[in-house]
Amino acid sequence: RDAPARATPPRSTTANVVATISRRPRAAETGSHARAARPLGSRSRSVRANARGRKRRRRPIRTRPPHAPIAMASEGKDAEAPKEVFRLDYKRPPFTVTDIKLAVALEPEATTVSSTLTVRRTAAAGDGDDLRLDGSKLFDATKYVRVNGAELAEGKEGGYTIVQEGADVVMVIAAAVIGEEATVETQVVFSPRGNTDLQGLYMSDALYCTQCEATGFRRITWFTDRPDVLARFTCRVEGDKAANPVLLSNGNKIESGDLDGGRHFAVWEDPIPKPSYLFALVAGDLAHIEGTFTTKEGKEVGLYFWSEDKYVSRLAHALESVKRAMKWDEDTFGRVYDLSRFNAVAVGSFNQGAMENTSLNIFNTVALVGDHETTTDERLEYIMGVVGHEFFHHWSGNHVTVRDWFQLTLKEGLTKFRDGWFSMDMTSAAHKRISDVKRLRETQFPEDAGPMAHSIRPDSYISFENYYTVTVYWKGAEVHRMYLTLLGYETFRKGTDLYFDRHDGDAVSCDEFRAAMADASGMDLTQFDRWYSQAGTPLVEVTSAHDAAAGTFSLTMRQSCPPTPGQPTKLPFHIPVRLGLIDPESGADLPLRLEGEAADAAGAGDTTRVLSLTEAEQTFVFTGVAARPVASLFRDFSAPVKVVHAQETREDLILMMAHDSDAVNRWDASQKLGMAVVKELLAAFAAGKTEAELTLDDDFVAAFRSTLTDAALDPSLKSLALRLPDVSEIGEAMGDVIDFVAAARARRFAVQQLAKRLYDEFKAAYDSHAVTAPHALDGAQVGARRLRGVCLGYITSLGAGAAEGGAALAKAQYDAATNMTEAVSALACLADMDCPQREEALAHFEAKWADNSLVMDTWFSIQASSSLPGAVDRVRKLLEHPKYDDKNPNKVRAVLGGFAVRNLERFHEADGSGYAFLGEVVRKMDGINAMVAARYAGIFSNYRRLDAARQALVRAELEAIRDREGCSKDTFEIVSKCLKPPADAGGAAGGGK
Repeated sequence: RDAPARATPPRSTTANVVATISRRPRAAETGSHARAARPLGSRSRSVRANARGRKRRRRPIRTRPPHAPIAMASEGKDAEAPKEVFRLDYKRPPFTVTDIKLAVALEPEATTVSSTLTVRRTAAAGDGDDLRLDGSKLFDATKYVRVNGAELAEGKEGGYTIVQEGADVVMVIAAAVIGEEATVETQVVFSPRGNTDLQGLYMSDALYCTQCEATGFRRITWFTDRPDVLARFTCRVEGDKAANPVLLSNGNKIESGDLDGGRHFAVWEDPIPKPSYLFALVAGDLAHIEGTFTTKEGKEVGLYFWSEDKYVSRLAHALESVKRAMKWDEDTFGRVYDLSRFNAVAVGSFNQGAMENTSLNIFNTVALVGDHETTTDERLEYIMGVVGHEFFHHWSGNHVTVRDWFQLTLKEGLTKFRDGWFSMDMTSAAHKRISDVKRLRETQFPEDAGPMAHSIRPDSYISFENYYTVTVYWKGAEVHRMYLTLLGYETFRKGTDLYFDRHDGDAVSCDEFRAAMADASGMDLTQFDRWYSQAGTPLVEVTSAHDAAAGTFSLTMRQSCPPTPGQPTKLPFHIPVRLGLIDPESGADLPLRLEGEAADAAGAGDTTRVLSLTEAEQTFVFTGVAARPVASLFRDFSAPVKVVHAQETREDLILMMAHDSDAVNRWDASQKLGMAVVKELLAAFAAGKTEAELTLDDDFVAAFRSTLTDAALDPSLKSLALRLPDVSEIGEAMGDVIDFVAAARARRFAVQQLAKRLYDEFKAAYDSHAVTAPHALDGAQVGARRLRGVCLGYITSLGAGAAEGGAALAKAQYDAATNMTEAVSALACLADMDCPQREEALAHFEAKWADNSLVMDTWFSIQASSSLPGAVDRVRKLLEHPKYDDKNPNKVRAVLGGFAVRNLERFHEADGSGYAFLGEVVRKMDGINAMVAARYAGIFSNYRRLDAARQALVRAELEAIRDREGCSKDTFEIVSKCLKPPADAGGAAGGGK
């Protein structure tokens, strides 16, 4: 836990400089550093503390001499840390933009963007509030600036000034020049091909495309680039007709035609005001499929799905998915799509999964393109969910957007909840819900426990790109789900209707959503706000007692939440507890009636109830309980909390695993049993025992056998219940010091023991769930393939040389596979076996799919995930493969995600070679794509829970990343928080209310 020798870079002696930029710096000049001005709206803690007591003085802009070097806050190890922006400093902009007209002349190396803004002074403007236009990386690209037709001079009275503020560039035009309303024209020229960050306007191979959320639009043109500025957009796009026959943007195409020199143009008009982050442009040689959807109001919507020609035959699943999403949103939320056209485009190089730009959704190819021949069942369901997610943003994000990026969970958490609900209704509800719970526990709970812990509505940031996190998305989804749990569907629906009706066309905060729920329900939800403001995963400790004489059963619940960066103490949350009581003899749910409750009270007699835990400690007493029941707590994962029930026994878990009517808790019982067994093995191995001396508990094996052979159980649910906790979950449960290598060893032994003792049952289930009918993405077939894959995994765990012949079985499945699901499940099993069949299958897969970039990502990932020795050498070779491209985020994710996320045993080998590999790749990627680099630097975030030797190895890599000259602010924020001592990591991450 020792702090690093140098937790943050030293300050430059030339502090407090805001540089006026009048020319591009020479290469030799960029080595000189100075402290940068604070970004818009931020204040230092000292200023914030003194603001209440005295009027804040305006700091004058200091300009540099004509030939002085530019201050670059985020360049190099000698620069001061980039500054934080604080949520509480928010204020409305003094000027807004009502209309913007863009003219984009596309060229790979020199695209010209001319913009005309209609700017108006707002009521928020005060004396001295000037017009500020954001223009990241445009300071040397600007050709002219005009106001009301008159060209302005830089740096002169009545002109404009360009200032560097940290990593941001801002153009300032005096309020007197603008007046109450003005037309502002600018022109910039830049290279889309050279934009490897994939933000703003860039090229994905030969395709032009944009990504503007959160701050990409400022890389295209000068604009007040914040989500509370809503403007009407008109975009004229022109390009080479042969290279770019398709020209797309938001809204409706109102004009098009040919130009001289083999060029052509199209004009798109979006009449609905929108923030700049929703602007989109795509141009290239695209093919498409199309369809229609008729809304419940009788309006026909044209659906157009675009991709490169080689992928267009695999877009049908996505097209059908958006039709399902449109119908579901009408039925479930009453939201009707109100535009006449919906475009979706697949892009090969894309940082995210997709983007909800108004009427022109842009998707990572992996999130839009797929069929059963090239895509697994899981990936096809993922595509349906992502298509639904982006479509649902039309209301929860576009019609009602966020006032600032601190409110991101208002659109992303809410929409993540909506797409999860949609996917549950379209697929196996149990499998989808459990998969989401697993994702939260495996990724978000550790984030809550690490140096990057933050509330779903953060209170500060350096680079907001770092807050597109599992906390904001997945925990945010659970927070929105809790409204539904507390209020019930009818009242919740009234609340969402009220929210959308009140705020259509507005940019709002999370408070507005909570207020709509409170007004619709009449419930006081003031305390519920703590879910937005407090970080960390609450712990609910439960004690239970049965009084046979009184026929009562009591549950005492105590809630707490551990300290997180910037939040040493927490106040009680409002936690919905959905629960049931199970009869120990019949396994049936008991009717529930609380002490003092009338027999005809609402909910009395129901077998599942929702209680509100609002105090630090509360006791709930149930009457009419003759025998001690088994408590099924937090059914359907009713709150994102950890639960410890002191009186819960192994026998209780076995009964729940067999009889609980709640699918989540039935699965969770199997995980608790598995975790208990693995922990016993860890203790035995730590005590020096060998595999030959150990065996598994007979009751545990019997419980697994019962689940495996239960013909009435949904195969999709069964496939999850039969999986032991993953290595990451086992590691998190190990206490203060995590040993992923030991966790993998214990888990592998348990899997092999189950395979040996239940081989006949696994083989029978494998054989009986073979699917011979043509492929269909329905519950029966998908469940059968899932269960078959799990059974094959157990059988092949016995090793290549086992008498059971697992390698031959897996190779036979691979050879006979008629869909990608069965091929990949077999290939993944073979990849973990040192046998000839492994090399044969991998070589065959590579040769068959060499020209399909998406399928090759699977090939990369399977090899990076292999648990065989020599993993680091293997992944290094993968980086040298001709199909690997470090400028394509999908390729990077396939290798780094496969190795550092899903292959924890090899990544955490004691020699540190895995850490060195990741550190090396992150440093390289930071110069190519900072967003991707920062994401994978975050894998090191919980390194303080490793042993001392591994901590030292990781710390060295973090320091090397931080000290790389030119370290981006995205990556700097992650590594600096990782390196800070736990007591102060994260700064002003938030505070409880």
